[in-house]
Amino acid sequence: MKIEPLGARVLVLPVEGESQTPGGVLLPETAKEKPQQGTIEAVGSSEEMVTDLKVGDRVLFPKYTGTEIKLNGKTYLLMDESDVLARFNS
Repeated sequence: MKIEPLGARVLVLPVEGESQTPGGVLLPETAKEKPQQGTIEAVGSSEEMVTDLKVGDRVLFPKYTGTEIKLNGKTYLLMDESDVLARFNS
């Protein structure tokens, strides 16, 4: 199954944070921070998009944004384009 965002929305695959502190302490799932970075997996219709976000872009977004969607064993976030705060450039 494939999801196609409608309008000015993007589908993001969040990048999970570290499961171990720099000192070597393993963190349980409940102690981990919510992800704030991810990779764009799909974008909505281009005529409604204000920015030039595209599939594969690595982006930064607020902690508690978007709608969680579970598909094929992965958890995605569906969010408005305006919720994306920045794009990482390499």
